[in-house]
Amino acid sequence: MNKILKRAFCPLLFLFASSLLAQKSEIRFLNTEISVDGKLDESVWNQLEEVTGFFNHMPTDEGLAKNQTVVKIYHNGEYLFVGAVYHDTTERRQVSSLKRDVSIGISDAFIMVLDTQNQEQNGNLFAVNAYGTQVDALVERLSTGYGLNFSWSTIWKARARVEGTKNIYEIAIPLKTLNFRKENTVFGVQFYTRDIKNNSWTILENVKRNFPTFDLRFTRKFNIQNLPERSASRYAITPSLTVNHQKDVEADHSDTNFKPSLDVQYNLTSSLKLDATMNPDFSQIDVDQQVTNLTRFSIFFPERRNFFLENADLFSNLGTFDVNPFYSRRIGANSDVQFGMKLSGNISPKTRIGIMNVQTGEEGSIQAQNFSALVAEQQLSERFAVTGFLINKQETEKLRFVDNYNRVTGVNLNYKSKNNKWTGLINLGKSFNDGISNKNHFYHAGIWYTTRGLSWDASIKQVQRNYIAETGFTPRLYNYDAINDQVIREGYTQTSGRIEYRKFYDKSKTINWVRYFNYVNDHYFDEQGELIQSSHFLNSAIFFKDLSAVYYVVEYDIVDLKYGFDPLGNGNSLVPEIYRFGILKLGYNSANNQKFRYRFNVQKGSYYGGDRMVAGAYLNYQLLPFANIEVSYDLNDIDLKELGKETFHLTRFTGEVFFNTRLNWTTYVQHNTQRDNFNINSRLQWEYKPLSYIYLVVTDNFNQYISRKNWGVSFKMNYRFDL
Repeated sequence: MNKILKRAFCPLLFLFASSLLAQKSEIRFLNTEISVDGKLDESVWNQLEEVTGFFNHMPTDEGLAKNQTVVKIYHNGEYLFVGAVYHDTTERRQVSSLKRDVSIGISDAFIMVLDTQNQEQNGNLFAVNAYGTQVDALVERLSTGYGLNFSWSTIWKARARVEGTKNIYEIAIPLKTLNFRKENTVFGVQFYTRDIKNNSWTILENVKRNFPTFDLRFTRKFNIQNLPERSASRYAITPSLTVNHQKDVEADHSDTNFKPSLDVQYNLTSSLKLDATMNPDFSQIDVDQQVTNLTRFSIFFPERRNFFLENADLFSNLGTFDVNPFYSRRIGANSDVQFGMKLSGNISPKTRIGIMNVQTGEEGSIQAQNFSALVAEQQLSERFAVTGFLINKQETEKLRFVDNYNRVTGVNLNYKSKNNKWTGLINLGKSFNDGISNKNHFYHAGIWYTTRGLSWDASIKQVQRNYIAETGFTPRLYNYDAINDQVIREGYTQTSGRIEYRKFYDKSKTINWVRYFNYVNDHYFDEQGELIQSSHFLNSAIFFKDLSAVYYVVEYDIVDLKYGFDPLGNGNSLVPEIYRFGILKLGYNSANNQKFRYRFNVQKGSYYGGDRMVAGAYLNYQLLPFANIEVSYDLNDIDLKELGKETFHLTRFTGEVFFNTRLNWTTYVQHNTQRDNFNINSRLQWEYKPLSYIYLVVTDNFNQYISRKNWGVSFKMNYRFDL
């Protein structure tokens, strides 16, 4: 009887204690500073309450974590200080990289998410792995939930140490980097600990596995004592110089240019930032990952330029993933950016604004253009938020605007239910061009339902032929006719549906969870309402206790091809008619907590009246903390009978050498036969001061016969001043 009472009483006692803790959670103000060294030996740490009671999140989300983390947190008006101790069962540490801003998912690490406006709209992620490598990101509200933008970076301090079986993390985040207002004294906070050795995630506030770990709806509310009006440091000035030497071997031409640039950020308030830039460039410092594209439409690549990253979700989340009126990589793609200014952030706890203006120069036949964007986001209630926007691209001549413009305006309405099971999104958009006044609308409505086992969503969108978003990303609106060598703009309507059922087996010794089915269906209709494509996707997977997985995918398409399509690139185009084709994919992913990780898949099926065979493999070997090696290979073998046969190979090698957490050498080798390009990009990167870098990059490009086409050497140096 006593045992029964004890079993019943203990959970109740824990829930009662947790409730009291939740009510009393606070971030105290203490006018003292610490040395961020990972020791937690200052007396101030003994004055603070412990935040603990972490729950399991993965590989099981049942009950309290066996290995607990204890967190203490305070601020002194200038920095937010966090000390965390993870009670491990071993002295061993395991990480995947010593490079800043590499995903923390396969490393021992401590992670914190801050919703400083407590509106569940956007936030910041800060993470440090067991070797002290820092990762920061924006948490962005997306149509289907939340996403992370790792391109965003800021200056903060972190150290990690191991004392026996204790992993100790010490963090100091300048308050000026956070988007807060003195009137709002509540922060939403979530803590996580990642132990890659046993593949576990543990979490402060209990979040079930059907939600992302960084879901802002599940943060704990912390009361903040004595928030300052503003930070003492208000300016960040980053000048940089890029020296770029390029040699075109085929044309026997070389060019060397020096390009200075400048980025400035000024904190008007603690939640409103003014950014300015001069001469930002794509340069040769970053390299995009090459892909094999067998679709008829273009592919999205992420933004990396600093100017566009602060409050990036305000501008980049104005539509859906494939119909977005603002895509910052369009700006400066054809001619260099001369200067730009941006005002972004919160003007009240429930109101965010974004105002951007960027000018590009004239270059050859490319005319100078002015790009501007105005975005306002308002939290109407706890469940509803509305966003309005205006995007303008207009040709300029010196200081005068020319009547050659493209404008897009619209409004979005977001909904999230109180029980977190339902989310919804409505988009309305309209474009304006000189001489075009009809068929220029975009409509979308979607609803998503999520529970622990069952989830589904449904949506409908219509993009009219004259919904022209020249600063946006609308790939399906433009159809290339390979027979007549022309691009036809044609509107369409898309209906989409998805249903997924999964079950978790916490008591099983071998199986972690099973995705019994995930079925996705997309229908596309032309402007006359005729069905032009029906796409079907079916997937099931078994995830074992070590989180390795075996899976299958079936895809089947019916396409009423209206324009000539040359997927082989050999000049022999598919003719317009109805095509039915599909493919079966089988794959296996190894556990990701091993030094040697691998994935492979094989696919077999048909493709536009022909045959298609696909194979892919990924290998990763970690020699950390010293080096990391990745190799991937994808093969697409396509036989279109009388139109020809082609095998596309995409091989990618990445080798990383880590001298420490600030200095690394990375080499990419990419061979893409579809683009007839063999590329080598070797980069030495030194962060000699926080967010101040020196890069030395060597790039070589060869054709399929390994004959050099061009090569180049780039040197870039920046220095960040915080004033």
